[in-house]
This record gives sequence, C-alpha cells and structure tokens, in this order.
Amino acid sequence: MLPQEQIKNPSADCQVVSSRLVNAPQKIVYEAWTNPDHLKNWWGPAGFTNTFMEHDLRPGGKWSFIMHGPVKGNYRNECIFIIIDEPNLLVWNHVSPPEFQVVATFTPVEAEKTRVTFRQIFMTAEACNKVKKFATGKNEENFDRLEFELQKMI
Repeated sequence: MLPQEQIKNPSADCQVVSSRLVNAPQKIVYEAWTNPDHLKNWWGPAGFTNTFMEHDLRPGGKWSFIMHGPVKGNYRNECIFIIIDEPNLLVWNHVSPPEFQVVATFTPVEAEKTRVTFRQIFMTAEACNKVKKFATGKNEENFDRLEFELQKMI
C-alpha cells in the first residue's frame, strides 16, 4: 500500500478538524511538530506536561509518551508514524485508546505564515463524538501553546 493510501478518508461525522494560521515559516512550524525538544514543550492542552519515552520519527516508528494533567492523571499515549513528508505533512495512528489517526498539514501562506490543519480521524461517529465534545477547545489550547513555542524558536 502506498503511504498516501494509508490516510483514512472519513465522513465529516468521524473527524475533528482544527486549523490555525500561525506567524512562523513552514520550516519552523514543521520543526516544532517533529523535534521532541520542542514538541514536549507544547503538546497537549493548557497546563499539561509530557514525558517522552520514544520518538522515532520515520514511517513505522513509534512515539510513546505520557501526558501529565495539571491537577491529576497521567495519560499514556502510543502512536505509530505512517507518513513523514517534510515540511508538508505528518500522519500517525494513535493506537492507545481512544484510537484515531492524525493528519497534520503545514501549508505556507506567506513567507512568515503557515496554515496548520490538524485532523483527528475516528473509525466511527460514536467514537468521534465521545472526543469531539472536549477536543475542539483543547485543540485550541494546544495551538496557543504551539504559538508560544514558535515565538521562542524564531
């Protein structure tokens, strides 16, 4: 199977889509998403921290980490990278519950701006709806943290 064929193509009721225009060049935005030294600083909603055990950025490589909640809870995450297309596209399967696929695209808009689109694709509308009710707002918090990290990188 070709890498592009591994991207799921769901109906609208099976996905959560978040997008933001950020004030950073595409290359730097991609670096923030792929370099674990930057990614650990911003990944997750406000107040969360991360412990990365493995981040093997290659097709078939594993990303294993724990997200630590600001009040309570440690959330183990296991992902398998599917497509690495620098600096345009990242695709991975989140294989720990809840299972979904992430398709992140990085589109240059101007020399210093990039449109980031983050799609979470679920196998069923029911699985998507369980996450969608809180994911949209939490993804915005995640984008806020990304923008803060990007400002440190520029």
